[in-house]
Amino acid sequence: MTTVRLPLFPLNSVLFPGLVLPLNIFEERYRAMMRALLKTPEDEPRRFAVVAIRDGHEVAPSAPGMPDPTALPERGSAAGFGSDPAKAFHGVGCVADAATIRERPDGTFEVLATGTTRVQLRSVDASGPYLTAELEELAEEPGDEAGALAEGVLRAFRQYQKRLAGARERSLTTGGDLPDEPSVVSYLVAAAMMHDIPTKQRLLQAPDTASRLRDELKLLRSETAVIRSLPSLPASDLTRGPTSLN
Repeated sequence: MTTVRLPLFPLNSVLFPGLVLPLNIFEERYRAMMRALLKTPEDEPRRFAVVAIRDGHEVAPSAPGMPDPTALPERGSAAGFGSDPAKAFHGVGCVADAATIRERPDGTFEVLATGTTRVQLRSVDASGPYLTAELEELAEEPGDEAGALAEGVLRAFRQYQKRLAGARERSLTTGGDLPDEPSVVSYLVAAAMMHDIPTKQRLLQAPDTASRLRDELKLLRSETAVIRSLPSLPASDLTRGPTSLN
């Protein structure tokens, strides 16, 4: 297996291959990371790894009341993640390729990245200005009957979208034709469904595409049945996740 060492960006969300990740960078440790990435030669990708936080704060306490009213300010690359940051993160993440890194006049950054490859977290180094990690790239195996499962998931996903649109009393917009390549379908649907981090993490680290699609099919059928029985849903936008503050 191929191993690589990359900057590590923990988030309160799960990034999937092929999905776009907008970031608003303001903490100094991540500003330092972006400054380092900007030094990457233009013909090389500006890569970092995203992992979902299991136990800790996406934004470290930097002043009284931020983000916890009772927390004391913390400093350093591992701030908010305890004495052993590796234990604060889920073990499988995703490499992100930053297509755009734009520095604002105040020194913060606007970043637009795309998920590329799943990785297994092997170790975390907190000795520098930002976290880095040794990562092992994970191959995406198709598994049995991935093609047929993808077709079933797409049908179930369209029903799920229709139920969401009906619950919100709004018209359905799919944003164009959905893909038909099984692994792409599995990641797109995993990102689009309204589920908590542990569920999305389970989908990310599925052993193969077919296993992920089987899990999604069960989830979609269950969620569609629940939505069908509800008179209304909360007023949040159910098909979009918020931009990370960091």
